[in-house]
Amino acid sequence: MSRIAAIKPLGQRIWLDNLSRGLIQAGTLQQLLTDDAIAGVTSNPAIFYKAISSDPLYADDLAKLKADASLTAEQRYEALVVPDVQATCDLNLPQYQSSEGLDGYVSLEVSPFLANDYAGTVAAAHRLWAAVNRPNAMIKVPATQAGILAFEQLIADGINVNITLMFSLKHTDDVLTAYIRGLEARKAAGLPLDHVRAVASVFLSRVDVLLDKKLEEIGSPEALALRGKSAIAFVKVAYEHYKKLFYGTRFAELKAAGAHPQRLLWASTGTKNPAYRDTMYVEELIGADTVNTVPDATLDAFRDHGEAAARLETGTADAVATLVTLRKLGFDFNIVGEQLQSEGLKLFDEAFEKLLQLTA
Repeated sequence: MSRIAAIKPLGQRIWLDNLSRGLIQAGTLQQLLTDDAIAGVTSNPAIFYKAISSDPLYADDLAKLKADASLTAEQRYEALVVPDVQATCDLNLPQYQSSEGLDGYVSLEVSPFLANDYAGTVAAAHRLWAAVNRPNAMIKVPATQAGILAFEQLIADGINVNITLMFSLKHTDDVLTAYIRGLEARKAAGLPLDHVRAVASVFLSRVDVLLDKKLEEIGSPEALALRGKSAIAFVKVAYEHYKKLFYGTRFAELKAAGAHPQRLLWASTGTKNPAYRDTMYVEELIGADTVNTVPDATLDAFRDHGEAAARLETGTADAVATLVTLRKLGFDFNIVGEQLQSEGLKLFDEAFEKLLQLTA
């Protein structure tokens, strides 16, 4: 068993944070599914920009799409990537079926330009869901105020969702309760719950990049001791919130009706600081009913020297103490979360703008 595959028996699923036509056609993705028990795939505008701009397998199709003047740049982009998402869903379908819908998901994101547009997000999610037309697809929407409202509606509509760009406990709590409200609305309408799945993508490395810099500016021994610890502490506390909600009484009735908990997903798990262990955002956060979507470099590092052990529920008291100390030092995680989400949205906007320039 590979080091990566050894994570699965501990209750966590590893997804690949990458997607391209080359990965599919070369058999690389299938090998990851087979050898490393990779259980899903995520994509975003930056990933598809890299794929379309560098993978020659897109060139002929892109030229044909550009020859059709009736198509917009966004329509050409979708025409390029939807077949890749469908093919990836098909590769993952056997594990989706054998796991009774737990594994095998592939995420495709709505336009980042819709981040603050509730109606536009709902409409785009429905359109992409219909275009992919696979039961193991997930439509990604951002955890903005409008995005969370759209997420609730999409769950009520029976669409699988990966809600993304979460950076704070407020984001976590708002998203998880919106999922429950969406299921409650669906149940009240007499609709089935058993096939609806969702993940909540919590970002890690960007938290440490921002707070480490501020801790170094403070410069006290207490502050410097917290470098590289903020994101993991936040996630461990978020997981405690998750357990109280989904293992508690409020979700019990929905569970009895066939509903599944929304899993927390750890994203941005490649370390940005070379002084840190390159697998720390995987090793420290392995636990039941969670997902970690991992970029290629981090996947390679874990395959080489990663240690699979259930550590997510260890050190919770220390995690709480870390957050308390950060607050004493003047950090408000909700404010930090809004800043990081805003920065993340800007990065996705820029990547999507570059994508549309490619397909214009």
